[in-house]
Amino acid sequence: MMKSKQMLAFGMVAALGVAACGSDSDTEADTGSGDEPETTEAMEEGDAEAPTTDAMEEEGDAEAPTTDAMEEEGDAAAPIEDISVGLTYDIGGRGDQSFNDSAFAGIERAEAELGASYTDLVPNDDGSNRGELLQLQADENDLVIGVGFLFADEVVEAAANNPDTLFAVIDDAMLDFEQDPPVSRCADGNCAGLTFAEEQGSYLVGAAAALQSETGTIGFLGGVSGFGLIEKFEAGFQAGALAVDPEINIVTQYITAAPDFDGFTAPDRGKEIALSMYADGADVVYHAAGGSGSGLFEAALEQSESSGSKVWAIGVDSDQYNTVDAELQEYILTSMLKRVDNAVFEITEAAANGEFDGGNVVYDLSVDGVGYSTSGGFVDAYVDQLEELKAQIIDGTITVPTEPS
Repeated sequence: MMKSKQMLAFGMVAALGVAACGSDSDTEADTGSGDEPETTEAMEEGDAEAPTTDAMEEEGDAEAPTTDAMEEEGDAAAPIEDISVGLTYDIGGRGDQSFNDSAFAGIERAEAELGASYTDLVPNDDGSNRGELLQLQADENDLVIGVGFLFADEVVEAAANNPDTLFAVIDDAMLDFEQDPPVSRCADGNCAGLTFAEEQGSYLVGAAAALQSETGTIGFLGGVSGFGLIEKFEAGFQAGALAVDPEINIVTQYITAAPDFDGFTAPDRGKEIALSMYADGADVVYHAAGGSGSGLFEAALEQSESSGSKVWAIGVDSDQYNTVDAELQEYILTSMLKRVDNAVFEITEAAANGEFDGGNVVYDLSVDGVGYSTSGGFVDAYVDQLEELKAQIIDGTITVPTEPS
């Protein structure tokens, strides 16, 4: 364990969020700058191979993710030799082929490349023991990571009770935006937020959906509405599709509304909604629904076989072409990649090197924090158009909305 004041970083972007859903493998379409992600193995649930993403440039060429408005507040943190990490998952834990599995891929990479050790824990079904798990992790580890914004309040308390332990939360900026400028929610500066520009990656898969659609109707399947995160996915998807085809019809439905977060772990309900979308004429459906997304893939297979007309699904967080059964792969057009694995690895690396900053780190298209996959080759015909849109987002020509129209 180490005791030192951290550098305080302030961020103007607060991505609220629970796991839309997150792992990585095989081909990320990215001909721009970006670190080449490592191949990570050893996922639970049937020994599924952790997906990886290709088509990135050599490691070291990428611009680092941005920590907004950094302000020094004391001595820099000391390096941590043989760092230990407590990874605490969102409800459901590993095996979701998405958000939690991506976090696991990141800590596996940290173990392989940095020599980090780790313990991982899963909350109970209602998440009521998150605070207890964080304290257990803090008792044993140098760095504790909460996978999902629902850890934010408990991390503030745990960080206050454990000033010599570092904390990070995926999908929450961990900043107090009632202050001007925003300040860290942790008085000792020992907590960091790791957030993503989900709307940017969703814009690109929305464009792909519109380019692929033959019926002129596409769908968005959200896990849980009403807390701000999944609406970012919806907003980007809408904007990207409409940029390609202003007349396209977009059907949207959420499984549950906050505070009911079961929508992220309800594959049967996801399948039911997806089948209704396909029946209503959608031929491409994008999900941001965590573990419920597996129901979408099953629906795409069932609808295609029963109707004789192929329909498509779009995955999220990981390259889900590489996480599903072989019989489902041909129905996954692309996936919106949210590099939770990189965030977990990089915050671990920063802590180990004495470079932990207590603020918000934003992962966007410019640092390959989000993107799209090309596994299966189904979007190969559109890659040039998608890359042009990507470049325009990065240079500011296109501003992607974060709220649905």
